[in-house]
Amino acid sequence: MAEPKNKYDRQLRRIWIINLRRWWNFVYQRFLIWGEQGQTALEKASICLLNCGPTGSETLKNLVLGGIGSITVVEGSKVEEGDLGNNFMVDAQSIGQSKAKCVCAFLQELNDAVKAKFVEESPDALIETNPSFFSQFTLVIATQLLESSMLKLDRICRQTNIMLIIARSYGLAGFVRISLKEHDVIESKPDHFLDDLRLHNPWPELKRFAETIDLNTTDPVVHKHTPYVVILVKIAEEWANKHGGCMPSTREEKKEFKDLLKSKLLAFDEDNYKEAIEASFKVSTPRGISLDLRQIVEDSLAEVDSASPDFWVLVAALKEFIENEGEGEPPLEGSIPDMTSLTEYYITLQRIYQAKAEADFLAIEHRVRNILKKIGRDPYAISKANIKIFCRNARKLTVCRYRLIEDEFNSPILPEFQKYLTDEDYSVAAGFYVLLRAVDRFATIYNRFPGLFNGEMDEDISRLKTIAVGILSDLGCNGSALSEDLISEMCRFGGAELHTVAAFIGGIASQEAIKLITNQFVPMSGTFIFNGIDHKSQLLTV
Repeated sequence: MAEPKNKYDRQLRRIWIINLRRWWNFVYQRFLIWGEQGQTALEKASICLLNCGPTGSETLKNLVLGGIGSITVVEGSKVEEGDLGNNFMVDAQSIGQSKAKCVCAFLQELNDAVKAKFVEESPDALIETNPSFFSQFTLVIATQLLESSMLKLDRICRQTNIMLIIARSYGLAGFVRISLKEHDVIESKPDHFLDDLRLHNPWPELKRFAETIDLNTTDPVVHKHTPYVVILVKIAEEWANKHGGCMPSTREEKKEFKDLLKSKLLAFDEDNYKEAIEASFKVSTPRGISLDLRQIVEDSLAEVDSASPDFWVLVAALKEFIENEGEGEPPLEGSIPDMTSLTEYYITLQRIYQAKAEADFLAIEHRVRNILKKIGRDPYAISKANIKIFCRNARKLTVCRYRLIEDEFNSPILPEFQKYLTDEDYSVAAGFYVLLRAVDRFATIYNRFPGLFNGEMDEDISRLKTIAVGILSDLGCNGSALSEDLISEMCRFGGAELHTVAAFIGGIASQEAIKLITNQFVPMSGTFIFNGIDHKSQLLTV
């Protein structure tokens, strides 16, 4: 057996998450970077899958390939001939055998480092009779559950703080939803975020370094290789001295500031000054912390006690730092982007930023140790490595909170929901959201899904419409907003679980599972709806 670090070396950098196959005629791959710490979290995680049809099997396949620690497959049915057409993890020899056992064996072949076991029991019965079963897992992935079982499972997982992902494919439609009380993300890794250069608020060491460089030098090599950070620090100081200590704020002032930078150009090919002009807006960034970060540090949970999670202990230390050593600012990240510069200037600049980041880290570490001691915990309960990661990502912290699914169903945000129903771009997704609930009620009443028998298609369409309109009426919405064509299509699906749709939904569900387990990237908030008719994916927040 290879060492885990070597075995998963490729995905320590990037991993295949979604692979759309067959009828899209193209392959779309998405890579997530989660690093060694994220891989370790995956290897320690324990996942329970409820129902191992195509949707569940595809979800778990991605996680097994990613190196998840252990899996438990719960399924009470046997493999039937129809399963061979939509589930790649069973074959002709599997017919008549336990579906959970066959799928589990196939998944084990994909990665022998993953611990795999199965439970031959109906997920619905397990939810009803043995709710404590789920407390042993890091994450539960429930696929193809009817609404009544889904709501019960959600309450069970909430009570034991177990992360839950609900996934469902139904004909050409599907959805994915996350449910847990709170998910705190340190490494949110946003696609676009400004470099933390503090050009709006340079500290003394950075100012002193800038003072050693003469922007009016006649040496053309030095002039065109002075880092843009130094250029902006010096020009901003020059501007402030002439404007009462203020940075450019209005559109006219920002244009004037750029013109001042342009006036310093000695030649057209001075890339460093062009970089300074492009980054000039950074000197106008207001001091202090963002509104999002302010909401986190002022959250009631930042008042910590012995039961507080590590995240909120770190936030409490961050709050103290901002109010004291940080002088209103979060800790410096410590990295700088590539830029046109003499090598010695760039290296010196790097060291200045790293030294400031290290000093900020030490200050926060000291406060973390004091807070832990104060609340009666081991002062070293939070590792130095975790504190350093927190400091490096302090500006990008994210807290996700999710409503209980039952609350969402009974009391959706009506203005938003009604907007979705009447919006041309979202109406189909909103229709699927309602109809996926309606088919479950239909199944509860008639013990089958609508459209299962061709001879009853017209009658089933009428029945499904009545149920769907009733759901909307209970919510205070107009049932006429539902498309007749969409109701007919939903019946035409006949409860089918198509492999192509299941593979897509499974890819989305596994991607969100990795986000939750690694505590990296921000998981979706709301209900993800896939509309295979129009090839559209949309997120509804209701």
